Amino acid sequence: MLIDTHTHLYVSEFDDDRDVMIQRALDSGVSQFVLPAIDAETTEAMHALKRDYPNNMHLMMGLHPTHVNANYKEALNHVYQQLKTHNFVAVGEIGMDLYWDKTYQKEQQQAFAQQIEWALSFDLPIVIHCREAFDEIFEVLENVKDKRLRGIFHCFTGNASQAQRVISHNMLLGIGGVVTFKNSGLAETLAQVPLNHIVLETDSPYLAPVPYRGKRNESSYLACISAKIAKVYGISEENVAKITTQNAKQLFNI
Repeated sequence: MLIDTHTHLYVSEFDDDRDVMIQRALDSGVSQFVLPAIDAETTEAMHALKRDYPNNMHLMMGLHPTHVNANYKEALNHVYQQLKTHNFVAVGEIGMDLYWDKTYQKEQQQAFAQQIEWALSFDLPIVIHCREAFDEIFEVLENVKDKRLRGIFHCFTGNASQAQRVISHNMLLGIGGVVTFKNSGLAETLAQVPLNHIVLETDSPYLAPVPYRGKRNESSYLACISAKIAKVYGISEENVAKITTQNAKQLFNI
């Protein structure tokens, strides 16, 4: 059994074949799916998917950093109201993204810090989106002194010292399709990280693994990521599934 710890199954890219695509994932051994939030406009689609698959879908709530703008406090109010009135397994995806635009860097940090505060008050893990913002993310994390803070560093692609820094903050590494890319260097980094610090994810519909690179990603492709991880650690895919699934279940309390 595998858990896809980060998959946007509710987005429009899957509107034509969502149920068929989910069935493919179930048939491939992926039995649980954790859905990260983006913004208020996607909330209802997430809840609808949870209603359709109550035993398989687990929802996060948060404001994605690329959707932080001058009116971010209004967007955060939606997040807080959702956290108060529904059950979620994590606050996410939250964090910072300075790849496309640095206009709202300060607001991104403020939104990140606020959502960490809420995660602690609701006793939930966080799922961090970090793009071109590793040091800025840690500026926020290092101000949090609460030992209950825990979560996943989603789409981790860093080096060994960055991996250790993430782990030292009680975070798991979310590993997806990039580990299958020939020149990513991620496999070499992971060889220095114990498997009990790792969870698997697809980030569907983005970042499809080899041999699907460049195409729409989907949760059934988690098997390709699991197979690569098994090679990195020199263990069976069954063991990879067992350990990473246990890591995810423990973190998300599912």
